[in-house]
Amino acid sequence: MYILTTVVSWGWSPILITALAVVAVLREWPITVVTPLLGVILAAGLVVAVIRAREMKLEQATLRLKQLAGYFNRRFTGNASLSIFAIIDGLFKVDNPQLWDWARACDMAQRVFNTWSESFITRMESDIRVRGFSVYLRTYLNELWLMNNHYFEFMEQFYEIGAKVEILAETIDQYNRLVMEYNGFVDNFRDSIADLKKAAQTEIEPPSVNLARELSGVKPPRATQDKETKPPQTSQGLGYYQ
Repeated sequence: MYILTTVVSWGWSPILITALAVVAVLREWPITVVTPLLGVILAAGLVVAVIRAREMKLEQATLRLKQLAGYFNRRFTGNASLSIFAIIDGLFKVDNPQLWDWARACDMAQRVFNTWSESFITRMESDIRVRGFSVYLRTYLNELWLMNNHYFEFMEQFYEIGAKVEILAETIDQYNRLVMEYNGFVDNFRDSIADLKKAAQTEIEPPSVNLARELSGVKPPRATQDKETKPPQTSQGLGYYQ
């Protein structure tokens, strides 16, 4: 039944043209009457086919955007081991009070960011069931792009810190593993943006999604004293390490 529906949906024009041509031959209709009629049907069929192809391409791009958003939420936020916020917590093992202040400031930002990410997924999954989701597509693409840009800022700040301050080797390794997986996500996100530009004429450019940088050549710090404990974390606003 599905195959028959697909054939009728996509192939109604050639079917109708063939049937009309057969009837015209059997009834000996004048070719001057049949030819314009067949041309109109063919043109209408081509227009419908183009519209259907665009809708299908838009639907595929929408599904891909949904998958990317789910992957971002699952792998880089919440309690994920490769979350940049989980890596920032590793700075409490370094004997540097300035790093502790910055890491504590990121704690509140993490809660806000996780709430934003979960809300985004919930809203997108709800609206994607609505007919005509393309109306919201630009909004969701812009929001995922904006969310990713804010996330990238935390990664850039951590990279700048790691390039200047001695950090534990295990923390650097964890960050570099995040960079590898995050850059794979960026490549897919760029491809998705390029596809959406063709299907929905969005304004975001693929290169606007930046690749993260790996840390290398950083020596591990001296071991801290055993008596030193992790400072308590408090909820503060987003800060920047100077």
